[in-house]
Amino acid sequence: MPMKPSSRPRKSISRVAARNAALVNQFATPGLGSLMGRRWISGACQLLLALTGCVMLLVWFFKVIIRYYGLMFDEEHPNPAGWVGEWGGILLAVSWFWALVTSFSLFREVSATGLQSLESFAAGQLKLDSVQIPIALATVPAWKRQGDAITRTFEFKDFFAAIKFVNAVAELAEQAWHHPDIDIRWNKVTLTLTTHKAGGLTEMDFALAQKADRLQIAKGWNTS
Repeated sequence: MPMKPSSRPRKSISRVAARNAALVNQFATPGLGSLMGRRWISGACQLLLALTGCVMLLVWFFKVIIRYYGLMFDEEHPNPAGWVGEWGGILLAVSWFWALVTSFSLFREVSATGLQSLESFAAGQLKLDSVQIPIALATVPAWKRQGDAITRTFEFKDFFAAIKFVNAVAELAEQAWHHPDIDIRWNKVTLTLTTHKAGGLTEMDFALAQKADRLQIAKGWNTS
């Protein structure tokens, strides 16, 4: 069943995107930066307040100009500027302050996301014990355990297909911050995984092994 738009999880924002959103909020247009940071409701309200305040200030400025022209031509009762300028300034200030609060919220989200990623990465580096390893091995049946490592040899139709696979695995390894030992013998690629910092096998090894298995299947590289 498709989720409703309101129930979809919000994608995390990067530090650069949060910084750019804050700069736009505080030094350009309040609310526009919030929209850039995917704060749709608050951003729209901030932008509406800012635009309304600007319009009211322009009206006030126009009335002030008319008033001074009236004084120049000795009108007895020039039109007063009225309260529109004060309220325009208030609305603009409220929108700016609200956008400032949203900017801080974006930076807090970035910090929280970074902490969660760091905690997840650290948790993945915990060494598995003798009970956990056989369970994890069952998720990658094509891999074999060799001491404190797991290994698998992938065989392809030619050298070019083997290199394509190696390049794709390298991208996965960079994304996971975890790198296998790779041995290439023409059309055969042997991957060996272990976590040196943990002194043995961890969840990161088996996660990357599963990704390598799925990669070989998804890309349709036929083995010989």
